[in-house]
Amino acid sequence: MGDMIAAGQHRPDGAPLVLVLGATGYVGGRLVPELLAHGHRVRCLVRTPPTGLPWADDVDLVQGDLTDPPSLEGAFDDVDTVVYLVHSLNEDGFERTELRSAANVRDAADAAGIEHIVYLSGLGDDDEDLSPHLRSRHEVGAELARGAVAVTELRAAIILGAGSASFEMLRSLTEVLPAMIAPRWVSSTLVQPIAIGDALRYLRCAIERGPAAQHDSEPDEDHDSTHHDVVEIGGPDQLTYRDLIQLYAEVARLPRRRIIPVPFVTPRLSTHWVNLVSPLPRQLAKSLIDSLRNDVVVTDDSAFELSRHIPLTARAAIETAISAIQDLEIPTRWSGVTDEERAGRPRPWDPEWAGGTVYQYITNIEIDASRDSAMRTVRGIGGERGWYGFALLWAIRGALDKLVGGVGLRRGRRHPDEIAVGEALDFWRVDAMEPDVFRLRAEMKLPGEAWLEWTMHERPEGRTCIEQKARYVPRGLFGRLYWWPLWPVHAVLFPVMLRRIGREAERLDALESAHSEATDGDTALAG
Repeated sequence: MGDMIAAGQHRPDGAPLVLVLGATGYVGGRLVPELLAHGHRVRCLVRTPPTGLPWADDVDLVQGDLTDPPSLEGAFDDVDTVVYLVHSLNEDGFERTELRSAANVRDAADAAGIEHIVYLSGLGDDDEDLSPHLRSRHEVGAELARGAVAVTELRAAIILGAGSASFEMLRSLTEVLPAMIAPRWVSSTLVQPIAIGDALRYLRCAIERGPAAQHDSEPDEDHDSTHHDVVEIGGPDQLTYRDLIQLYAEVARLPRRRIIPVPFVTPRLSTHWVNLVSPLPRQLAKSLIDSLRNDVVVTDDSAFELSRHIPLTARAAIETAISAIQDLEIPTRWSGVTDEERAGRPRPWDPEWAGGTVYQYITNIEIDASRDSAMRTVRGIGGERGWYGFALLWAIRGALDKLVGGVGLRRGRRHPDEIAVGEALDFWRVDAMEPDVFRLRAEMKLPGEAWLEWTMHERPEGRTCIEQKARYVPRGLFGRLYWWPLWPVHAVLFPVMLRRIGREAERLDALESAHSEATDGDTALAG
């Protein structure tokens, strides 16, 4: 019997109860908070209790396995809608696993008297020779619809959003390879990508609409269902994968990629190629590549009947996903975006291979000084005061930057002690100022984007821990090659820099304490 792990809190009584299968996956992990925000009660069936999910306390977590029918008992009780987002692409023989899981869900939903199943599937024409991945997606939809429960099957192609498998494969290929050989179909077959935020909107609309009117559905030749509603969803653009690579390169400010189509590159060879440049698991990459040899485009207006919102273009979806990485969770840059764009941000629970390449060098020090003294010290950095050591190295870096057309160190800073968000500081610009955070964004010439950040953590007895973090998002192959030769320099420069910042903060704190004691003494004498 399904084991209830945690009872959700803050749920509106009487609201529809939605059971999400695949809640810890890419789409599910974004759909759950979306449903909660729109007043739904949510139950999630998981094989392993998740950790670190901010919405875990707001849902009912039930432990179970779709391939083990007894473990599903009780999980479907009192449910209004089941959302099926489970995929097994990382497994060999995934087709059998997916059909068995779908049959078990269908039977459990039938037994519980559930009215509606919403299923996210893949685009593709059933009359074509579909890849195993796409064929399995359609077979799962048919299997779910063989029961008494009405099924709405949303079919989508590539989902664009930071962290999605399709987007991370596109990112890796485009950023790492300035030139590549590719199968001929890369330049001929069409895809119609959709932003993750738009996919979530369609899913929520399908849940809230409920089953489609049965008289509008036609029987499927493969089974007896008259309540299987297929809705094709996609963005406004139909592109070849080659076009998509060039579009990503343009948005990411990379040179145009050289793509050489040849007849002898098979999906198997392409998988090895992707494995060299991408962190995606091999089986997942193979399934995605196989599906790209089929046209996956919208052929009807069924999505418009479900929701009349206007989906993001492929360019806008890519811009959103890339900017989400480059902004590195800076909330102020997201104050004016739509929910569809916001959904493209990376999430902490995304797979380790998701979210693009971010190089970091993190240093910590604990000092005998207050947080305020530590923060004033780091906010006074640069200009005439310098960067706490290695002045010659900083001067050389500034001269090299100026030589290649950058700003160099000539700008200095407006005031030795005062600073504000948006101000220039040598070849940096102040990106964020919060009580515990001071962050600079690099404006020197770089094959990528870079930040230097200090965070203050208060400790007992007036002590403070300073975390110094250098972060770098490379652009293209040269951007990656740029980081590693500098690693030895960083390993020497940044720890020394932080130690000297710490000593200066302690000196400042001691002076202020002495001044405060002297002032108190003068006041006592005067009294």
